[in-house]
Amino acid sequence: MPDTGPDLGPDLGWMDAGTAYFEARVRGADLGRPSRLPGWSGRHVVAHVAANARALGRLVHWARTGEERPMYASAEARDAEIEDLAARLDAAALESLAEETSEELREALGELSGDQWDARVRTAQGRLVPASEVVWLRTREVWVHGVDLGGRFEDLPGELVDALLTDVTALWARRGEEPAMVLRPADRLTSWPADVDGLPEVRGTAAELAAWVTGRGPAPDPAAPTIGRWL
Repeated sequence: MPDTGPDLGPDLGWMDAGTAYFEARVRGADLGRPSRLPGWSGRHVVAHVAANARALGRLVHWARTGEERPMYASAEARDAEIEDLAARLDAAALESLAEETSEELREALGELSGDQWDARVRTAQGRLVPASEVVWLRTREVWVHGVDLGGRFEDLPGELVDALLTDVTALWARRGEEPAMVLRPADRLTSWPADVDGLPEVRGTAAELAAWVTGRGPAPDPAAPTIGRWL
C-alpha cells in the first residue's frame, strides 16, 4: 500500500488512478447487464461505489472534526440505499453521481492534515483504523469494482495486486478463517502468508490469485481448497 508521510498524508496516486479506471469502465457500459457480483447488475455496482464515496466521506468528516459519523446507519440501510439508487436513477444519472461523489471525497481528503490522518475512525466492518486507511479502502473499492464492470486484475498495478493479496489474507487472519494453504504466485518471489512451510500451495499468477480470493474468478489451481467470501 502507498506510504503515509507525516505531513502530506497518504499517497493518493493509486486511488486517483483507480477512480479514473472505474469511471472509464462505466462510460458507455450497459449497466443493466449482470456484473461479476452475483445478484448485482452494473447499476448496483455504480450505485454502491457512489454510496461508498459518501460513506467514506463521513469517516473523513469524523477525522477532521471529531464528530463521530458512521459509514452507514446499519447494514440494512446500506443495502437499501444501493437498491434505491440502482432502481431510481438511469445510467447517465448514476454515472454523474459516481463522478460527483468521488470528487467530493477527494476534496474532503485534501482538507485533512497533520494529526487528523491519525484520528481513529470505524469501518463498516467495525474495525478502528486511522483515517489514512480511508485512502486504501477507496483504492480497493474503485479498482475491484472496475473489474466487476468488465476490467481484469491484470489491468491493476502489480504492487496493488500484492496489496490486495495482503489485505485478503490479513482479513482471513483477523476472522480466524485462514485456509490451510499458501498462495504462491508464479510471477512473484514471495508468498501469502510469507515464510510458512508445510502447507499446500495454490499456484497461479498474482492477478489470477487476487481474482480468486476476492471472488472474481475461479481457483487457478484445481487442488485449491474452498474459501469464503472476502467482504
